[in-house]
Amino acid sequence: MELENEGSAGKFERFLFLMIPIIFTLVLLGVLLTLFNMDIRNNVLEVANKIPILEKWVPDPPTDPSKPKEESKKQEVSSNSTIKELKAQLAQQADELKKVTDEKTAQDTKVQALESQIEGMKTEAAAAAEINSEETEDPYQKQVTDLAKLYAGMKASKAAPIMENLTTEEMVQIFSVMNKASKTAILEKMDPQKAADVTIKLKEITSSSDMAIAALQSRLKKEAGITQTTKTSTNLDKEKLNQTFSSMTPANAASLLGEMYKISPDKVVTIMNTVSDSVRSSILGEMTKNDSAQTAKIVNRLMGAK
Repeated sequence: MELENEGSAGKFERFLFLMIPIIFTLVLLGVLLTLFNMDIRNNVLEVANKIPILEKWVPDPPTDPSKPKEESKKQEVSSNSTIKELKAQLAQQADELKKVTDEKTAQDTKVQALESQIEGMKTEAAAAAEINSEETEDPYQKQVTDLAKLYAGMKASKAAPIMENLTTEEMVQIFSVMNKASKTAILEKMDPQKAADVTIKLKEITSSSDMAIAALQSRLKKEAGITQTTKTSTNLDKEKLNQTFSSMTPANAASLLGEMYKISPDKVVTIMNTVSDSVRSSILGEMTKNDSAQTAKIVNRLMGAK
C-alpha cells in the first residue's frame, strides 16, 4: 500500500510540475492580452460566440465605444448634407414661386388693361351708335317725338284742349311716342268721345310710316274741309299743299302720293304742280324706287298727256 501511494503521489507531482508552468503562462498571456490588446480578446469572444454550444458559456464582446462616435459623426454629416439639400430645394421652390407670382401679377395687369380697353371700345361704340342713330333718324319722326315731349312737359289740363284741335290720326301719332304717365294724364282731360277714338286707334297702331301717312291724309282732309259724308273738293289751297309737302320727307311724301294715285290720279298731279321743282324731283325720285311704272304715268300726266 505504501508503495502504491508513493507511485500515485509521484505521478501527481509530475503532473503538477508540468501543468503549473503551462497554467501560469496561459494566465500571464490572458492578463497581458486583456491589458494591452482588447481587439484580440474581442475577436476571440466573437469567434467563440459563433460556436453553437460554446456561445452559451462565453460572454459577449464589449462594444467599442469609438464606434458610436464614428456612427454619430457619419449621421451628423449625413444630416448636414440632407439639411443643405433641403435648403437648396426650398430656395429653388421659393424662386419658382416668386416667378409664378410675378407672372400672375403681370397677367393680372394685362387683363386689367384689356378690360379697360374693352370698356373704352364699348363706350366709343355706344357713342358712335348714338351719333349714327341721330344722323339716320328721320327728321319728320324726330319732329313728332319733339312735339310729344312738348305736350308731355305741359300740364294735362292745358295740353288736352290743344290736342283736341288735331285730327285723330295726328293725336294717335303723337301719343304713340309719348310715355304712359303723360298719355294717361292727357287722355283724362280730353273729351270722352275723342279720347275713346284715340284709344281705339292706338290699339290698331302699326308702323311709324303708316301713321305718318294717315296723319298727313287726315290733315289734308281737314284743311280741304272734307268729311266722310261729302266728296273731295277740287278747289285746294295750293299754298298750304306746297308748305305741307315741302315740310315732309321725300320718302313719306312719295308713299302718300303713291297711295293717293290709286284713288285719285288727278289730285296727285295737282299736288305735284303746286310744289317747287326741287321738292317735286325729290318726291319723284323716291316714287321711282317704290313703283317706277306708276311714276312714269305721273310724269306723263305732268307733261300734259292723259
